[in-house]
Amino acid sequence: MKKSTIKNRKPRILLYDLETAYTVGAVWGLYEQNVATVLRDPYILTVSWKWYGEKKTQVMSLPDFSTFKKDQRNDKELVQVLHKLFDQADIIIAHNGNGFDQKWSYGRFAIHRLNPPSPSKYVDTLLVSRNKFKFNSNKLNDLAKYFKLPVKIETGGIDLWVGCIERNDPKSWAKMCKYNKQDVVVLEAVYEVLLPFITNHPNYNLSLGTTHNCPNCGSSDVIKRGFTNSLSGTSPRYKCKSCGSWSCGKKILR
Repeated sequence: MKKSTIKNRKPRILLYDLETAYTVGAVWGLYEQNVATVLRDPYILTVSWKWYGEKKTQVMSLPDFSTFKKDQRNDKELVQVLHKLFDQADIIIAHNGNGFDQKWSYGRFAIHRLNPPSPSKYVDTLLVSRNKFKFNSNKLNDLAKYFKLPVKIETGGIDLWVGCIERNDPKSWAKMCKYNKQDVVVLEAVYEVLLPFITNHPNYNLSLGTTHNCPNCGSSDVIKRGFTNSLSGTSPRYKCKSCGSWSCGKKILR
């Protein structure tokens, strides 16, 4: 489904997460060593995603593609899947997306000579948590624990990555996919808790062609609750009964 330019439809919201390979380098020892040279650059191992509002969470890994038999480190076809997802999305959600997932994705697009996907709005749940709250940790799994939500799957450490990358172990790949898929399940749950706190969320009204729906979730179940005053005028204030977020109506100029 290609991203539409026609209004009066819900925006397509993509939640996604990447798992990547490690960098392989040469060192002269084990303690506080500088890497003498990089022997192998990292690449994408798995991509998991979910369209918000739909039930299915999906995941794909390198062994799912025909090129894997010839070159186990060629992620071009997996990156093409990711590029297509970005091209279909109006809003993209990721945890630490600004610092990791988004830059990783665009870096691989450039490596494989793919043009930039059509523009989307981004929500980074890590930045939302840092800006709005004071927790001991803003990691995705810790947020899930604070909010009493489903948590991430334990990987067992670096051995899982070694099993996939060096040994091509089917059980390791299956566990990696399960781990990546659960990350998106946790991401969605955390996003829904954070949603009413996101004051700069992309506005649903621009896609729906409405004016008074909740800008964060698109619900029409909003109630008027007082006014917000500023030096230049007064704006009616609305509370969404679906997601709990606040918004303001059109300003009445003084």
